[in-house]
Amino acid sequence: MSRDYRQVSYWFDSFAAAGGNLTPRPPLTGDSTVDVAIVGAGFTGLWTAYYLRRLDPSMRIAVLEKDIAGFGASGRNGGWCSALFPSSDEKVARLSSREGALALRAAMRDTVDEVGVVAAREGVDCDFAKGGTISLARTPAQLNRAQAEHAHALQWGAHDTELLDAEQARQRLAADGTLGGLYTPHCAAIHPVKLVRGLADVVERDGVAIYEQTPVTSIAPNRVRTAAGVVAADVVVRATEAFTARLPGHRRVCAPIYSLMVATEPLDDAQWQAIGLRDRETFGDLRHLIIYGQRTADGRIAFGGRGAPYHFGSRIAAGYDRAPNVFAALRESLRELLPGLRDVRFTHEWGGPLAAPRDWFASVGLDRDTGIAWAGGYVGDGVATTNLAGRTLADLICGRDTELTRLPWAQHRSRRWEPEPLRWLGINASLAAMKSADRKEHRGGGASLLAAGLNRMIGR
Repeated sequence: MSRDYRQVSYWFDSFAAAGGNLTPRPPLTGDSTVDVAIVGAGFTGLWTAYYLRRLDPSMRIAVLEKDIAGFGASGRNGGWCSALFPSSDEKVARLSSREGALALRAAMRDTVDEVGVVAAREGVDCDFAKGGTISLARTPAQLNRAQAEHAHALQWGAHDTELLDAEQARQRLAADGTLGGLYTPHCAAIHPVKLVRGLADVVERDGVAIYEQTPVTSIAPNRVRTAAGVVAADVVVRATEAFTARLPGHRRVCAPIYSLMVATEPLDDAQWQAIGLRDRETFGDLRHLIIYGQRTADGRIAFGGRGAPYHFGSRIAAGYDRAPNVFAALRESLRELLPGLRDVRFTHEWGGPLAAPRDWFASVGLDRDTGIAWAGGYVGDGVATTNLAGRTLADLICGRDTELTRLPWAQHRSRRWEPEPLRWLGINASLAAMKSADRKEHRGGGASLLAAGLNRMIGR
């Protein structure tokens, strides 16, 4: 029986309801030889193919995908095309220089616009709306963090980051208990499945072969093995994000951490008038356990957050995509944030894994000795970062020395995670500490030193 991909996420369901095609492309049927073989038809793999074909239209490229394009994090995320990078400016500077950290920050800001420009140029209507991000402060501890983060942003040249008082924050999002917040213009709300499926159509039209329903069993120098045949290539690109942990020899490369989401029914004009988000700002607050939301183009709130446990041995399973207790907590969090939604119906719930490298430092690179390239470890901030990865990989593969290939994340290698049970204990202890810290702060307590210490321990 064929899979009903509409069940993967609200994004897949709404894409199909609008007439989008979710019929899988034909799988690989035998051995093949190409110049570049890309494993994974998510944003990373497809952006890499897109930019490679622009640098060298004659290049033979094959993209191999276990399910269909966008099945992983690219089709399940919160739709934030943001300039966020998972590591702090200070950490990037320690591994390179202050100039390198500033260059990476600038590249991330530019990348948000690049995604919108390419989508418009290629006729991919992904509901792109660059309304920025509002991060609310709703406890005294969160307000202190907002003030510290604003000072930090100014120190690192982000002079367009605004520190908001309570009224200014409520003008953007009329959330309950708001004391202040932060605003950055460097984020766009998008419909991720419209973008990833549209991008797949674009690269296929450019002559790239996309083989869906083709699970890869192993990656080796100049070889990709599948049940249907071997693909030989000068360069093999690993663009598998959280699913990297399923490849032989890669279980400790990243930790698959689950993030889950819910979506409301469409809200009416009066409800939106009361809520705000008039520019389709993405939103969250400054609690420890991340939450994130957006106003969708069809008038819903898509809202997500962390809270699901890390599963022993870096296991990934379809059953982990749905955690009723986490869905219930997300619904309650949104209703607590916006009490006017108390009686609103929720229509969708979904989730999936994202990839966390040991040092929380995303990377992109090419090992010229083996011909194996990689990109990933976005820790949930990959919608824009994948575009920067695709452009950087294209330059590396084509042997170009550019500003992109000199950015600090290029050729970075994270150390592997600890073996079990240390990995399981460390990640889940940090999760528990963040939940506890948020409860304490919500009751009026101060910031948690334990949560901060455990975050440092696991590399955040």
